[in-house]
Amino acid sequence: MKLATVVDINSRDGQLVVVSRDLKTAVRTIEIAKTMQEAIDNWNVVEPQLRQVAADLENGVLENTFDFSTAHIMSPIPRAYHWVDGSAYVTHVELVRKARGAELPASFWLDPLVYMGASDAFIGPSDDILVENEEWGIDFEAEVAVITDDVPAGTKTAQAHKHIKLVMLVNDVTLRNLIPNELGKQFGFYQSKPWTSFSPVAVTPDELGDSWDGAKVHLPLISTLNETKIGSPNAGVDMTFDFARLIEHVSKTRSLTAGTIIGSGTVANSGSYDGSSCLAEVRCLETIKNGAPETPYMKFGDTIEIEMLDKDGGSVFGKIKQKVVQYFPG
Repeated sequence: MKLATVVDINSRDGQLVVVSRDLKTAVRTIEIAKTMQEAIDNWNVVEPQLRQVAADLENGVLENTFDFSTAHIMSPIPRAYHWVDGSAYVTHVELVRKARGAELPASFWLDPLVYMGASDAFIGPSDDILVENEEWGIDFEAEVAVITDDVPAGTKTAQAHKHIKLVMLVNDVTLRNLIPNELGKQFGFYQSKPWTSFSPVAVTPDELGDSWDGAKVHLPLISTLNETKIGSPNAGVDMTFDFARLIEHVSKTRSLTAGTIIGSGTVANSGSYDGSSCLAEVRCLETIKNGAPETPYMKFGDTIEIEMLDKDGGSVFGKIKQKVVQYFPG
């Protein structure tokens, strides 16, 4: 089952729709749940009803369907109660630290690294990325994320799988040149993480077939900048901490509210043989090899595309496609 949110002029939270597997048609689900958050809040009740709608949509027996490709698509959850992003691919962290001559503490391989991000206003998969200054070091980060139902405090990895209800892709926009000053204060990211966007659809894990092992996706994540592929590392390879382990970590001292979004962090494979999922990693590889980075960060007018294809070449989540645009403060 594939779900999405389209613009509703009467609500900042949009309107929930069920989307066909080929991402061509959709149907509204007002009678079942008006929004994605409402659906997640009542998942045990509404999931069977939504699955019936999905089946009817595939069988072509529904009226009032519409062309999904022309819809104004929002983030699957336009604003969430809780957004926590991890850095589950420790090989990526190791590479970044190596480029600046720093050792990776052994604990990084044993204990997940996460931060709580801004979740008040996610941007849509085709919305412009608005940034004031190119000198801030504009970068994309291609990731995978899951949406959970209510997770009790102290949930362990073995029980965490059942709380994963939906899977989607992420572009976690990062302003690299603002990070050192922020982290130097030892209080975490804020200004350096301006926008987060998600794929057009979120899918139930069974939609991934055998590419989903219960806690991670075994498919390449493709990032393309200005029609040039930056990388396609496999999201199921070198994920040190899978989503079940991340859920255990973030629920250690508190419960998680239904609709919590947990990100994987930048997808990366050891050796970066299939490229990278952010420009920072590209620049780190250049620094290690040549002593200095050569690839610039994104500029105004650049377009980033992030997509994941199934084994038959079909788009699983739809495509994140965004243009970097300068804004002028009022």
